[in-house]
Amino acid sequence: MTDKQNKRSWVGDAVSGFMVSLIALPLCLGIAMASGFPPIAGVLTAIIGGLVVSHLGSAELTIKGPAAGLIVIALGAVTELGHGNMTLGYRRALAVGVVAAVIQILFALFRAGKFAWMMPPFVVHGMLAAIGVIIIAKQAPVVMGVQGAKGEPLHMLMEIPHYLMRANPEILLLGAVSLLVLLFFPLLPWKAAKKIPAPLMVLLVAVPLGLFFDMSHQHKYMFSGSSFVIGPRYLVQLPGALLSAITFPDFSVITSGASIKYIAMFALVGSIESLLSVIAVDTMDPEKRASNLNRDLLATGIGNLACASLGGLPMISEIVRSRANIDAGAKSRWSNFFHGGYLLIFIAVLAGFVQMIPLAALGAMLLVVGTRLASLKEFKHAWDAGWDQFLLFATTLVVTLMSDLLIGVASGVLLKIVLHALRGAGTLRMFSLNAKHEANGKQLTIYAEGALTFLNLLKLRGIIEKNMTDDVEEVVVDFTQASLVDYTTQEKLLMMANEWPKASLRLVGIESLSGLSPHPHAFRRRAN
Repeated sequence: MTDKQNKRSWVGDAVSGFMVSLIALPLCLGIAMASGFPPIAGVLTAIIGGLVVSHLGSAELTIKGPAAGLIVIALGAVTELGHGNMTLGYRRALAVGVVAAVIQILFALFRAGKFAWMMPPFVVHGMLAAIGVIIIAKQAPVVMGVQGAKGEPLHMLMEIPHYLMRANPEILLLGAVSLLVLLFFPLLPWKAAKKIPAPLMVLLVAVPLGLFFDMSHQHKYMFSGSSFVIGPRYLVQLPGALLSAITFPDFSVITSGASIKYIAMFALVGSIESLLSVIAVDTMDPEKRASNLNRDLLATGIGNLACASLGGLPMISEIVRSRANIDAGAKSRWSNFFHGGYLLIFIAVLAGFVQMIPLAALGAMLLVVGTRLASLKEFKHAWDAGWDQFLLFATTLVVTLMSDLLIGVASGVLLKIVLHALRGAGTLRMFSLNAKHEANGKQLTIYAEGALTFLNLLKLRGIIEKNMTDDVEEVVVDFTQASLVDYTTQEKLLMMANEWPKASLRLVGIESLSGLSPHPHAFRRRAN
């Protein structure tokens, strides 16, 4: 790289890091608040993810920090482990985070990152949609200024009309304005609307509105003949200094059944979501650089160990901020480093401003995140892929809402295995792979026989990687002798092809199998 290119890269990373930090600051505060952690805990995680973890992993353009996808687990851990005492629950949840981080590190050392790659896509989409629904249920009362709202997600969704009847008018107005800005500001035809992140614009509107309502002082006001109270409890609360925010874990109940449950959920769901985000961001990378998943998981585990030991939220490779990072012109992992540095400066210098941010504005941002995770497009995408994929999606979604994330994901995976068994894959054949390969100069051909499912996908990938040389320009996967090929296999093969610097992928014989739907990756089976 020339000096001019190097300078351009540094400038691009510094600018993109700044833009992402503007988005990250309110989201980190909001995610922490929704998780039952102190608001500063989310910013602490993003700072560690930027300044410490950025050069430990291999993913070039991902942003490390707290994510909405773990809100449900974090809040559940704080609530259940604290038995009503949120401060105690917070410290016990940190202990859970420490152990989960150690397990993530072990996952990476034993090269288990590859298992996230084989996870059925619509099980993951169902899990994310369930998280979106739960976020909507939990944040709706915050946006309306309703205090003390609690309960199961489905119950809270049904209570939204009642919350609206009990809403604090000034808080509701503030939350509604924040939602309107988030939804419509990016659609404005002005250049500023394209350059200023919508979350930052929300703060520029919500903070002055909060000052107009004099939210920093508790007082009563009358509206439509009723009396309402407004005050600092509706604003972000920060400690006097960042060092005073450091909180150490409480390991007193770490061997309890509840702790073990949340350890498993943090370790498994956090790892899967983080690795899937890395894979997704790699496909967006203009230079098409492929990340080492195990190395990135190791970096995430080390970061989580530091976060949980000091009072921070769990971190993952976050997809929304990573997308914004790429769009802002990021060139390398230094953009994540700059993002963490800017956040540290914001908290050190602008703590007074941060404490003027209304919680309703943060709640509005999380509502938008939730609606995107559980959007109608996700349901349509699953339906278009075939009724079987929609069934996986819906089952994971419903079971998660009725139980928890771990059981929801497990139910989706189990259902997929059952469907394959009913289609004649055979229990043993789903795990084994009958495949031969032939290297012929610039072409590598894989002859796959029998059932090709997500359960033997890693073996197929292993054969390709073992025989992929610098000379190979085309990889041919021949399904002529295959009895069935599932959705996951087809999608993941195409994702693999994106990792190859010069080789292309060609699927042969796939057209001889009957598809379950018109979708190009739909489940396919040989007609009898």
